[in-house]
Amino acid sequence: MALSINEIKSGVTVLVEGEVYVCVDAQHVKPGKGAAFVRARLRNLKNNNIQEKTFRGTDKIDQAYIEERKLQYQYSSSGMFHFMDSENFEEVAISAENIGDNAKLLKDNIEIQGYFYKGVNLSISLPNFIEFNILETEPGIKGDSSKSGMKPAKVDTGANILVPLFINVGDKIKVDTRTGGTYVERIN
Repeated sequence: MALSINEIKSGVTVLVEGEVYVCVDAQHVKPGKGAAFVRARLRNLKNNNIQEKTFRGTDKIDQAYIEERKLQYQYSSSGMFHFMDSENFEEVAISAENIGDNAKLLKDNIEIQGYFYKGVNLSISLPNFIEFNILETEPGIKGDSSKSGMKPAKVDTGANILVPLFINVGDKIKVDTRTGGTYVERIN
């Protein structure tokens, strides 16, 4: 279905030059002289690049219907990550390039959102916060609860995350996935 420029707004998914984009921001401009147009910031759902486009009043933009599916992570092998669709229990294989940096934060049986266009996976999104166990880190110093220093720690998925000095092996931490896996807090 073709959209007019009046229907372009934040959150709408569109098809531009064969690529699927989601509108991040749209500014409708009606100059005193000339035709109205829309200046839109679009994020590519495949590689997360942001692009600015201008659409004139006569332009017709195709809407892309994105299918969201709940997936449960199972295992990875030879560059593919395997998930189970929570609705119909089918196995879905997603390439490592579509997973990107999120691969280091994937825990067994974690529920994620998968975004598909015409049956092809575009991207995934992890829950905002994930809990991890600390497997390896330098020992903490008793009484050092300051936020000033950070040290690397290896978590149960094998990822290295910077944590405060007071975190020890065996501690459980909460990590923010939206910022690439940054420490949030220790969980008791």
